[in-house]
Amino acid sequence: MGEKLVTIGVAIVGVATLAVLVSKNANTSGVIKSTGDAFAKALGAATAPVTGGGGMGMNGFTPIF
Repeated sequence: MGEKLVTIGVAIVGVATLAVLVSKNANTSGVIKSTGDAFAKALGAATAPVTGGGGMGMNGFTPIF
């Protein structure tokens, strides 16, 4: 039962994602860019304790010197 619910949930999310990507009103490149920026910032924040950086510099990536 649980596996079927997960399958249905994934299918719904997949169809919704496809609808947004192919819609004429969608700002697909903007959505992809902001998703990448958010991922980069999250990655920078996650590695900040190890790298000693603030976690949000250079679009999320902190240089290691």
